[in-house]
Amino acid sequence: MVTSSLRTTTVLMMMAQVVLAAAATTSMPGLASFTVPAAFPTSVFSSYYVKPGPTQEPQPALYDPILNKTFGLGVTDPLNIPTHDTDPVHYPKAFAELSDASAEAVIAAAKAEILDILKAGHPGLTSNCSKCVAALSVGQIAAKLAPTYLPDAMVSLCKETAFASNSTCQAQYEAGSFGATWTQILSHAEVTGLDGQFICAALGSYCPLPNKTDTFTAVFPKPKPAQAKKPQRSNKMVKVLHLSDLHLDARYEVGSEGNCTSSMCCRHPAPRPGSDGDGGGAAAVPIQVPAPLYGYYKCDSPYYLALAALQSIGPLTGTSPENPAAFALYTGDLVAHDPQNQRSRDYVEDIELSVWHMLKSYIGGPVYSALGNHDTNPDNLDVPHGIDDNGSLGQQLSWNYDHVSSLWNYYGWLDNATAAEAATHYAAYSVVPPMSDGGLRIITLNTDLYYKNNHFAWLHAADPDFSGMFTFLIQELQKAEDAGQRAWIVGHVLSGWDGSNPMPNGSDLLYQIIERYSPHVVANVFFGHTHEDQAFVYYAHNGTGGRTAETAIASAWVGPSLTPLTNLNSGYRLYEVDTGTWDIHEAYTFYADVDSFQDLDPAAQAGPVFQLEYSTREAYGAQAGSGPEEGWPADAPLNGTFWHRVTEAMERNRTLVEVINGFQGKSSVRSPNCTSDACAEAKICYMRSGSAPMGRLCPQGFGSVQSPYTGKNF
Repeated sequence: MVTSSLRTTTVLMMMAQVVLAAAATTSMPGLASFTVPAAFPTSVFSSYYVKPGPTQEPQPALYDPILNKTFGLGVTDPLNIPTHDTDPVHYPKAFAELSDASAEAVIAAAKAEILDILKAGHPGLTSNCSKCVAALSVGQIAAKLAPTYLPDAMVSLCKETAFASNSTCQAQYEAGSFGATWTQILSHAEVTGLDGQFICAALGSYCPLPNKTDTFTAVFPKPKPAQAKKPQRSNKMVKVLHLSDLHLDARYEVGSEGNCTSSMCCRHPAPRPGSDGDGGGAAAVPIQVPAPLYGYYKCDSPYYLALAALQSIGPLTGTSPENPAAFALYTGDLVAHDPQNQRSRDYVEDIELSVWHMLKSYIGGPVYSALGNHDTNPDNLDVPHGIDDNGSLGQQLSWNYDHVSSLWNYYGWLDNATAAEAATHYAAYSVVPPMSDGGLRIITLNTDLYYKNNHFAWLHAADPDFSGMFTFLIQELQKAEDAGQRAWIVGHVLSGWDGSNPMPNGSDLLYQIIERYSPHVVANVFFGHTHEDQAFVYYAHNGTGGRTAETAIASAWVGPSLTPLTNLNSGYRLYEVDTGTWDIHEAYTFYADVDSFQDLDPAAQAGPVFQLEYSTREAYGAQAGSGPEEGWPADAPLNGTFWHRVTEAMERNRTLVEVINGFQGKSSVRSPNCTSDACAEAKICYMRSGSAPMGRLCPQGFGSVQSPYTGKNF
């Protein structure tokens, strides 16, 4: 029997052979590898509260030109992390002006009734789903009559029912965390309908997770042209960068526990009973894995890793601030995975400013970005403007859209009109890059609006376009079609793969839109979010007419993350793109081996090594022809047909499944092996699934390489 370690070694050898073959036969865009200098590039920031050192992350003093203020050290101080978010909270308007006594009586009655509903043997409520919906109905009455009293009641109810630990109850449901948000949700949800089903599924699988409903079909301004053709090739290539999911952790502490059992690792320990108050003392727990200077598998990106990656981009891609890539894409998530009680509006704005400033310093060309689910406060939330007819609730996150759009304008990436559009469209916008000569339209989306962990996406669940985001996308794609342009769609939360991330109706609607405007308009789709290297295909007729090479019409590229969280290497990608068709003809993925970071000597002259991981064409092209003996044509783009052919090759060659599985984690030594029949079938199925409903029909438990697979073999 072959051992797991031997399988891992074998797969890594296969992947190494792919890389060596690529290096031997591919025209490299730059160096094959680059050793980052050990010295921190201090000139990137003008001043520091705490200067960087060989055992210390920096604390730059950041002046925000939009807000006209300098963020204080307390915003990101790793030694003084807050335990409560003190930002203003927003409540729905009460249906009646009750006295304190009356409001308290409403809450007390609601709590008593919910406790009665939840008890065993309640007459008429025989399932957990019916109990949950009934409890939501009571909660809705309380939310409408006494909204400001509800968060404390939820904390109390959570503790009394042992729904979670006392600390978790407090952190999740206090007003400054998600308590006020839950009050809005309960007040506005159709709790006895589809909204309630999603809420109860999210709370703890009390109701089955609903799948796509067949009640919403996209409406388009014009029918799809019968003889639509895409533009001709120019045979001129430009370089485009794809960065994603940096998750800058400005509170990272070198030497703290890197292998903790709860998030976040690589953080200063909280005071323990009997300690001296700074995390030390008699009750301190010994450090098992000291957090390395450049990061670790269970931690987000420290400044040293962020700037090491950015320093490597020029040498590896053959670009520089003076000779930049045509442009860069950033597919979301700037901010670390802090628990909500440690976040604030200032914290998010500080990180946004810091990351955009670093990108501006090193990339040179424009950066076109989509917001990620962590790029907001509270975490994961974006609110449809229509929740209260564009009133205060619908505008409660406008501060964030104003901030990022103004920064994009300040750095010269968006003009005034486009920045104003982004400010009013959830930070989404459409832009025709000046260097494209009018041939390309980039459309960014705020995909939080269909993200299953955005509480507000549960509202009006039967109408996936309640926010208007998809209407905006249709309008912009129609402009592109009318002008003979190609289009790139840029978002964060992916529409497909295993179906675990988006709301089913939202992802299905996005699939309908892509199908309508492909292949003549939509050239490529880009996502982030999973932190993994993935790709999947969209097919004609929403995939209902068969998923074949002939029906493949578009593909999505999921960008590898810069953060190592969780159990991944750090990476990014470069595309070579034809300026006539705006098709991708080559893609290079680069990475740094996080496993090596512990061995780096802080006193040495060398930092981590970033290197070419693989060339997409070289890794898969030889096997991606129409038959087992044929390869992908040298002049053909890496489009939906290409990726479908790759899945056919995976069916013929299990070794290719293992290679793709290894690249999914950016060659991490911690990725699980994919050796079972079920895993191989699942990977192929995920790559052919552009929507959540499709992905959910695949074998489950093999979607992510960040932990051991839970799926069962056949």
